[in-house]
Amino acid sequence: MTHPETPARDVPPATDRKAILHPHEQERYRTLNRLPAGPGVSTHIEWFWAVRWDMRGRAPYFAEVLPYPCVHLTFERDGDRRGSFVNGVCTTKYVRELAGAGETFGARFRPGGFGAFTGLDVGVFKDRTVPAAEVLPDIGDLADRVLAEPTDPARRRLVEEYLGSRAARYDPNYRLVLEIAAAMADDPELTRVDQVTERFEVPVRTLQRLFRRYIGAGPKWVLRRYRLQDGADLLARGRTADLAALAAELGYFDQAHFTREFTAEVGMAPLEYAKNSLRSRDEVTSKVLPAS
Repeated sequence: MTHPETPARDVPPATDRKAILHPHEQERYRTLNRLPAGPGVSTHIEWFWAVRWDMRGRAPYFAEVLPYPCVHLTFERDGDRRGSFVNGVCTTKYVRELAGAGETFGARFRPGGFGAFTGLDVGVFKDRTVPAAEVLPDIGDLADRVLAEPTDPARRRLVEEYLGSRAARYDPNYRLVLEIAAAMADDPELTRVDQVTERFEVPVRTLQRLFRRYIGAGPKWVLRRYRLQDGADLLARGRTADLAALAAELGYFDQAHFTREFTAEVGMAPLEYAKNSLRSRDEVTSKVLPAS
């Protein structure tokens, strides 16, 4: 599955909270671990991740995330829900109820990676979660074997062995999609689709077709989602002084457009979200640091 042109991207540590809404608050209710993908699968897999929680004796908590334009293969144990699942690109805020005790071990595919790996049109999985056996009929009892392992590295090894055993040919269209998605994610000055088509010399209709086939969502949505994640991350870190300037940096026509879209996606206005995040951060800090 490897190819020398696979872009090198470091695995963000668990302390990197980008796209996680109310990040400090979430840390009270679950743990998060990330592991790098090995060379045998790194062409298509960006990294592995594990989330665990134990809410027994506590009220359920609803964890919220602004999803990336990626498909995830997950292995889950959560009450009566147990097994492996393919999670398509979620175009709205993702909300997961954490109740009782549970855990999820996941493989995060690169943008376009699942479509290239399987040869499937990823658009059919948009905003859907389906049992993995419906998509990967040879997956067998992998979920049981993964969940039986006590450590995340051992679980990663099993998943990598399964994925690495499947033949995947070189796909030049995937390479282009991956390169464009990386530029969208990393360059905050990319705020419009016409900037993308000009930089990569790709007609807009071709770009739309490639993104819907490989990613499951259009380029405009992907671009706006990355910039919205940037905005939420900056607000959670305390960037509240000039929302008009922040909106302009993110490519919005004005502050009103940014506020309207942010509120619709996140569920609260930008300043309210920032205050909530900072209050949670201060509460966590006060419990960790001794009083002076």
